[in-house]
Amino acid sequence: MAVYTKFTEENIKLILKDYSIGKLNKFEGIEQGIENSNYFLLVDNKKYILTIYEKRVKEIDLPFFASLMIGLNKSGIKCPVPILNTKNNPISKFNNKKLMIVSFIEGKAKNILSPENCNSVGKETARIHEITKNFKINRKNDLSIKSWRKIFNAVESKCSKIHKDLPRLIETNLTDVEKNWPDNLPKGIIHADLFNDNIFFQENKFSGIIDFYFSCNDFYAFEIAICFNALCFDGPQNNLSFNVTKAKNFIDGYNEIRKITDNEKRKIKVLSQGSALRFLLTRVFDSLNTVEGAIVKVKDPMEYLKRLEFHKNSKNFEDYFF
Repeated sequence: MAVYTKFTEENIKLILKDYSIGKLNKFEGIEQGIENSNYFLLVDNKKYILTIYEKRVKEIDLPFFASLMIGLNKSGIKCPVPILNTKNNPISKFNNKKLMIVSFIEGKAKNILSPENCNSVGKETARIHEITKNFKINRKNDLSIKSWRKIFNAVESKCSKIHKDLPRLIETNLTDVEKNWPDNLPKGIIHADLFNDNIFFQENKFSGIIDFYFSCNDFYAFEIAICFNALCFDGPQNNLSFNVTKAKNFIDGYNEIRKITDNEKRKIKVLSQGSALRFLLTRVFDSLNTVEGAIVKVKDPMEYLKRLEFHKNSKNFEDYFF
């Protein structure tokens, strides 16, 4: 979450005229995240999140995101639910920008997940994969492997400002991943951004998942690889290590709902390497293309160099879970 579009109280009140949820008590911009503008709203003493869509989010994709969240919520997944406006539409428009108001998920993100937390997230991830098999919606992954070379080309000449060896390291890993990327694994709808700041807990118990705006159709095992990178590395940036116990707990939870296939296991190394590369590339791009005046925390791309090193040097899936 972040704030690129700055709204006044009067702006928010005008937006709320298109909804039947009550009067504004207060509002506050949210600086976490990098993709969209987000505000916390208190309306008739009920909590909501207002999201204004910016940057990578395409208007054509908004019905997919709305339908996904509505469908998941109806199926028992704890996630935000879009609020329908007076035209019975989850998507509204203000000042030529599309927006949604969604329900508020109680709980807080944890900086570091325990192995037990990882087990819970593994179960919920598999539940999303299983539940959405029957959804009649789909969306192409705009940040799939097919896009990574293009992103690299856009930052190659400048990324040495971040780290002098970054162009060489990205090229080496990208060539490796392109050569070994699988083309025939089980696939369906994935969240595609299951970082700890998108996973909420209350009293150390899972309470919900937010931020579905990267969700798309891709390999289920790619989602697992994203979670390995996001949730299963511990330590300071210069001494990160892969926590096999967390990874095993995640997989144990996932397998309770959906069994990982042998072929998915065999491909977890290159998928994890590719996942680390994808987030390194987009973080490099965002750090080199910050919007002046925006209230936003750009995530450090350097966190992913150590992850890439681990994945490149790992031998097989037994380095991830056993």
